[in-house]
Amino acid sequence: MGSLLNSVRSPKDLQQLTPEQLPQLCAEIREKIIQTVSTNGGHLASNLGVVELTVALHRVFHSPEDKIVWDVGHQAYTHKMLTGRLDRIGTIRTRGGLSGFPNRQESPHDPLTSGHSSTSISAALGIFKAKELRGDAGHVVAVIGDGALTGGLAYEGMNNAGRLHKNFIVILNDNKMSISRNVGSMARYLARIRTKPSYFRIKGNIENTLDHIPGVGRPFRHALTKSKSILKQLLYNSTIFEDMGFYYYGPFDGHDTEKLTEVFQNVKSIPHPVLIHVLTRKGKGYSYAEENPKAFHGVSCFNVETGKSVTATGSFSSVFGSKLCSLASEDERICAITAAMQEGTGLSVFSQKYPERFFDTGIAEEHAVTFAGGLACGGMLPVFAVYSSFLQRGYDQLIHDVSLQRTKIVLAVDRAGIVGEDGETHQGIFDAAFLKTIPGITIYSPSYYDELQSSMRQALYDCDGLAAVRYPRGEQLFRPFDFHGSRKAYCLYGNESADIALITYGRLFSNACQALSLLKERGIEARIIKLNRIFPIDREAVREALKAKAVFFFEEGIAQGGIGEHFSFLLNQAAYQGRFYLRAINGFVPHETMMQALEQLGLSAGEMAELIVSECSD
Repeated sequence: MGSLLNSVRSPKDLQQLTPEQLPQLCAEIREKIIQTVSTNGGHLASNLGVVELTVALHRVFHSPEDKIVWDVGHQAYTHKMLTGRLDRIGTIRTRGGLSGFPNRQESPHDPLTSGHSSTSISAALGIFKAKELRGDAGHVVAVIGDGALTGGLAYEGMNNAGRLHKNFIVILNDNKMSISRNVGSMARYLARIRTKPSYFRIKGNIENTLDHIPGVGRPFRHALTKSKSILKQLLYNSTIFEDMGFYYYGPFDGHDTEKLTEVFQNVKSIPHPVLIHVLTRKGKGYSYAEENPKAFHGVSCFNVETGKSVTATGSFSSVFGSKLCSLASEDERICAITAAMQEGTGLSVFSQKYPERFFDTGIAEEHAVTFAGGLACGGMLPVFAVYSSFLQRGYDQLIHDVSLQRTKIVLAVDRAGIVGEDGETHQGIFDAAFLKTIPGITIYSPSYYDELQSSMRQALYDCDGLAAVRYPRGEQLFRPFDFHGSRKAYCLYGNESADIALITYGRLFSNACQALSLLKERGIEARIIKLNRIFPIDREAVREALKAKAVFFFEEGIAQGGIGEHFSFLLNQAAYQGRFYLRAINGFVPHETMMQALEQLGLSAGEMAELIVSECSD
């Protein structure tokens, strides 16, 4: 690693570098990012695209007094290196190491813990107003990507920020992509702006000319700026951002550090909300990522020389996508919806085979749910494939626009349970708890690929109203050779006359089966009640549990309001006289591998067995 990057221990050190040294610094940063992500996995293309932008930001603004709020935050690796965390960057996304996203507990340079899209402007505005109320000095900058502008919350923030009469800066990092290529009217609008930068050079020339006309120039310029007239449209060709109250500047080359430094320095003194439009290239500096930024958005470990990663042979996402294609070939009512996650949710093949029935809403989960409800009202059979943690945004719409309408949609809830290295903002641990509060919902939680396939058919055709099928990230885990599964709401495995019952669902069934073997080695007989449909819970499953003297419920989800807590309630209703133990998740789960997290939470096979031994030994 070169000496320049090692000399930057804080943002202040950037002031000591000359403009001529910045290209070398940026090259060293890119080298470090590629080296780190190839070893640890993470977000590669997005981080490679914002190196110069981040360097320019920290040369002009003085963090942590000045607050820089990154939207999503997956692109903040350079920010971390320049704010005193270079020595620990090799620990990113590992247990006890740096988070892959900005984190308030990690550094005073991270004013917001982030991970989800379109939040930066609203959060930055709140930080700005808090500074104002407390009399604190410093600027506030929100950095948001064009992909995040497909989410409505960004416009809610802009709508409120546009009323300010003080300096508030939004930087639009425009790389033409979120994860997949951006869709919708805003993507087309930004494309037009990119191709006509002369509009804004003309605008600058007009303003400069007016400023030099004695007496009337400045007042006339001010009148033009404030006017909503046709004359303003002819001269300025205003952007939507200006119509929302922002001064717009750009677009600028996002890889020209000197130019960006000049622009940022100039806009600091403008007593008004400002939006700076910056064009960047996702994956810049690494040919494989430049050629295929989608594939290198979020990656596992890979070979730097070849760009190839070690990938799983199959996944729940790919099985879901294949099954939905099969079902759609039989039923022309079936539509697929994604919120900018076509590849991640396994819908690429569907989008090619049935383009007229495939809908990418952009990063707009609320709209996606209501849109699905509208499709259902019109007689279609929509399936919304969405990550568990992102579905949290659509809760009100699920109640008001689906359940209340008594329409039929299916939620394909991907990444349910622990996702691992992406950490607390992405763990899918809340969906079962909040979904089960919705009237009329049916929730399935398969453990294996074949169960996912059968659950999809059941969700579409065997139940009325809103249905959800939730499944984990990655591959299916251990499956006993003598387990054959069932389409019933629950099934039994192990010694069916045993006095000890383990109850679980989803991926944890694999661990429970291995725990059964460990218990047997220690002379303890037990059985498993496996919930296939986790809500509503089949009363027969409760009656099975009543036969046991001790019931242990293991859940890869939040304890409060979860399925285990509800099962306990049903047992109490049935006057259960035995002992009940619930082991589920309390609080947020930090970044580490999925297996490490399950071990830490007491949900590994060994930890399950140890709990049972400790509670049932004479």
